Amino acid sequence: MSTSTQAPGDDRHAGVLADFARYLGAERGRSVHTQRAYLGDVRNLLTFATGQGITGPQQLRLADLRAWLGEQSDKGAARATIARRAAAVRTFLGWAARTGRIDSDPSLRLVAPKRTRSLPGVLKQAEVTAMLDLAAVRADDADPIHVRDVAIVELLYASGIRVGELVALDVDDVDLRQHLVRVLGKGAKERMVPFGLPAARAVEAWMAVRGQLAKPDSGPALLLGRCGRRTDARQVRSAVHELLSHVPDTPDLGPHGLRHSAATHLLEGGADLRMVQELLGHASLATTQIYTHVSVERLRRSYEQAHPRA
Repeated sequence: MSTSTQAPGDDRHAGVLADFARYLGAERGRSVHTQRAYLGDVRNLLTFATGQGITGPQQLRLADLRAWLGEQSDKGAARATIARRAAAVRTFLGWAARTGRIDSDPSLRLVAPKRTRSLPGVLKQAEVTAMLDLAAVRADDADPIHVRDVAIVELLYASGIRVGELVALDVDDVDLRQHLVRVLGKGAKERMVPFGLPAARAVEAWMAVRGQLAKPDSGPALLLGRCGRRTDARQVRSAVHELLSHVPDTPDLGPHGLRHSAATHLLEGGADLRMVQELLGHASLATTQIYTHVSVERLRRSYEQAHPRA
């Protein structure tokens, strides 16, 4: 996310930025997180432009956009950050041109550096099993939070859903009879994701003790914290990190690491790539294909360690 702050004199852009935020949310269905990031990126550009004597978006030219991205690079911004900022500005200027706020879109020929495709961190199947076993043993103390944490890690690994999707679940979103969970993903797209018997049992155990934490204002949230409010992403990350810290020689991965692990293990087990795409809620198959690279990389390492002529 952009770390830029609003500079003095940026108030004159408040109206157009508010309109752009409404467009992102209402018409594009972008998450609050994405809206905040895009608005920060656009504000960063407009602050840069003001320093160059440019009074508003209508005066921006392609050279100004390139100079702005160049400054980001000079300051050490990562390629992925620069690519996202370029995407944010292209979205903003395209919207501004379509709505008549500027005469033409100067970003049409703007080329940002391609993101570096790094292989996501994944756990070995034995490491996942050790973490899940540890969570189950810890839940023997009957602390409802520990019982909840078993449901969290079992669901994350069984379904491969995002942490934001997990904490947004309501009780009625989980069908324990059919082992399906209804998920509202990116772009407000709904999908049904299956999960297995261990996750179903973990959720059943949690539902049996959920009432111990529920308050009159808890609402329909599936997962609750100690105070009876909906569990947030920070609490989920803390639980996953804490459990993995007790599994020897295991990488320190968060909830997204369980998503990566689930996808990788599915492909290693022979699952179809398009099925995994549907499961994860990826809009593009190209996004899912990175997990095939993880599997191949593991195969290569195993080959080099085991084959006498490697």
